[in-house]
Amino acid sequence: MQRPYEIVQTGAGPVYQVRARGAQLMREPHIFRGTAFTHEQRAALGLVGLLPHGVSTIDSQTKRVYAQYLRAHDDLAKNVYLTALRDRNEVLFYRLLSEHLEEMLPIIYTPTIGQAIERYSHEYRRPRGVYLSIDHQEEIEESLANFGRGADEVDLIVATDSEGILGIGDQGVGGIEIAIGKLTVYIAAGGIHPRRVVPVVLDVGTDNQALLTDPMYLGNRHARVRGKQYDEFIDAYVQTAHRLFPNALLHWEDFGVDNARRILDRYADEVCTFNDDMQGTAAVALAAAVAAVRAAGSRMRDQRVVVHGPGTAGVGIADFLREAMARDGLGMDEAARQIWLVGRRGVLTDDMGEELRDFQLPYVRPAGEMASDPAGGSRGGSPGLAATVAQVRPTMLIGTSTQSGAFTEAVVREMARHVERPIIFPLSNPTARIEAQPADLLAWTDGRALVATGSPFPPVHHDGVTHHIAQANNALVFPGLGLGVTVARAQRISQGMIQACADAVAGLADVSVPGAPLLPAVADLRRVSAAVAVAVATAAADEGLAQVELDNPVQQVHEAMWQPVYPTIQPV
Repeated sequence: MQRPYEIVQTGAGPVYQVRARGAQLMREPHIFRGTAFTHEQRAALGLVGLLPHGVSTIDSQTKRVYAQYLRAHDDLAKNVYLTALRDRNEVLFYRLLSEHLEEMLPIIYTPTIGQAIERYSHEYRRPRGVYLSIDHQEEIEESLANFGRGADEVDLIVATDSEGILGIGDQGVGGIEIAIGKLTVYIAAGGIHPRRVVPVVLDVGTDNQALLTDPMYLGNRHARVRGKQYDEFIDAYVQTAHRLFPNALLHWEDFGVDNARRILDRYADEVCTFNDDMQGTAAVALAAAVAAVRAAGSRMRDQRVVVHGPGTAGVGIADFLREAMARDGLGMDEAARQIWLVGRRGVLTDDMGEELRDFQLPYVRPAGEMASDPAGGSRGGSPGLAATVAQVRPTMLIGTSTQSGAFTEAVVREMARHVERPIIFPLSNPTARIEAQPADLLAWTDGRALVATGSPFPPVHHDGVTHHIAQANNALVFPGLGLGVTVARAQRISQGMIQACADAVAGLADVSVPGAPLLPAVADLRRVSAAVAVAVATAAADEGLAQVELDNPVQQVHEAMWQPVYPTIQPV
C-alpha cells in the first residue's frame, strides 16, 4: 500500500511529497495543518471547500488552541484536549507544547498521565503505538512491521510492560500511554523527530484484579506471566526490534523491580538500551548531588549517604554516587562503605538472606555493625531511618521510598545538628508520597538545607531568602541522551555517557547565588537537552561507540533537533 506521503531530504531541508488528497489528508496528523494551508495548497491537495476560507499562521493557531486548552475544566480534561489536538495536527500540538512546556509537562506526563492510564480502556480513542501480546509471540515481527517504518526510519522505541507505572503500579495494556507520554517529552524537549519514534506496550497480562474484572478492559485477561515464558517474550522483542530497526535506542519504562535491572543488565552490552527509571533517575539525582556538594563547599569523596528506599531507583542513585566518589579518589569498595541503604525493615544487612536482591549486595552492611533499633519496628533490630541518621550522621539523605512524611522533623533536625549544609532529596512521586515538604526541610534546618524534589514545588521564602526548589525531573536527562545517541549513532549506552549527562546538567546550575536551584528549570528543557546531547555524543565518540564522525558536535546536535514548524509540502 502506498504511503500518503514520503519525506525527501534536499539541500534546502526535508520536503514532504504528499500523495494524499482531501479527506484522506485530513486524517494524517503528521502533515495536516488545518487552516494554515494556503489557497494554492488547498487547490493542489483537494481541500477546497473542506476548510473555512480564512488562512491562519501557526502563531495565530497556537493562540487559539491555547485559549481552548485553558477552558478545560481539570487536568485530565486538558490531557484529553491535548491528545485530540495531536491526533489532528501534530506540528501544532508540539508548537503549543514547546511554548508552554513547564506548564504542560505535568499534564502530558506525570502526574496527570497516571489518570489517563487508569482510565485507558474506558476512554479509549485513537490507537497510537504497537501492542505486543505474550500470548502471540509469533506476531511480534508482523506487529512492528505494520507500524510502517523502514529499517533506517526509527531512532527510538519506548517499551513498557506496565508493572511499575508511576506510583499506581500494575496497569496492564493502559501502560501504552506512559510510552506515548515519554516519547512526547523526547520530541518536545529533545527535538527527536515525531515520525522516528515507536511506543510499545508488552502485554504480559496483569495482576490488577480491578482490571481483570472490568468488562471494558482491553488487555490480555489473565494474570501476569513470569519466568521463562516472560524472558523468552522479552528476548523475542529485543532481537526483532533490533533486527528491524538497527539504529534505534531501546528504552525500557516502568518495569517492575524484579525485572528492570535484570533486563537492562542482560542487554546493555548487546544493543543500545536504556532504563530511565534506573539510569535517568540516577543521572539527574547525581547532577543535583554534584551541584549541592559544590554549593556546600565539600567534595564528593567526603559524603556519607543514606538512601531511604533501596529499590531500582534508589540503588541506581547509589551506584552513580559510588562511581562519582571513585572518580574523586576513593576505591569502589571504599565508596560503597559510605552509602547506607534503608528499607522497610531497616538498614540492609548481610543476615537478611533471600530478602536481598543482587543489585543491593554491594551496599549490604555486616549484621551487628550498628546499634540495634528495637523500637524501630524492623526485624532483627536492624536500625531504622531515625537510628541510622543518628549513628551515621549523613551529609546526604535521599528518599525513593514513596513513604509520605518519612523524613520527619526529628530525623531532619538530627541530621542538621552535625552538618552545616545538609543535602536532602525527597524524590518520591507523586507529590502525595513525598518524604518531606521543602518548606518544612528549610524550616527544620534554619534555611541551611540544599533541597531537590521529584515533583515541582513553588519557591520557599525563609528568613529573607527565596529558595527555588530544584525538581530532579528525569526530563532534564533522557531527551538529551536520546538526541545525543541519535546524533552519534551510538552502538550502546555506556556508564560514561550517562555520567556525561549528569555533569552537563550540573554544569548549568549556578549555585553561587543564595537560594538558587541545584538544577536548571524545566522551562529551559530545550537548552538543557542540547547541552546534554553534545556531552553524550562527545562521550560516545571518546569511547569509540559513535558510528558517525563528530567533527562539530554542537552544530550536528543543532541540526538534528526537530522544530515544530510546518514543513515544505510538494503535491505529487
